Amino acid sequence: MAVVITDSAAREISNIMTQQELDREKTHLRVGVKGGGCSGFSYILDLTETKKEGDEQWDYDFELEGESHNFRVICDPKSYLYLNGTTVDFKDEVMGRGFVFENPNATNTCGCGSSFNA
Repeated sequence: MAVVITDSAAREISNIMTQQELDREKTHLRVGVKGGGCSGFSYILDLTETKKEGDEQWDYDFELEGESHNFRVICDPKSYLYLNGTTVDFKDEVMGRGFVFENPNATNTCGCGSSFNA
């Protein structure tokens, strides 16, 4: 299994890459966790050109307005232990706009959904 990016999240990531004029051949979406947040761990999403030795990597292909797009998702081995099987989605609703994580490894999540405990 891997970290899954929904089409909605992929479109938003692609839009951000376009707005920031990032080179799609060199830029990766880093997904990770760090200590902190109200439940113990916080999620990390970062567009970076830096891939570290040992990073897990997945290529994500999707269609946007009839055109094929792709980008690479990377995750460090420690974060992968907590994120394997996680789905990253993007919501644009009246109550808020942002990335949402559905993590089957989380035993507890905070009310805002941006941190978890495992």
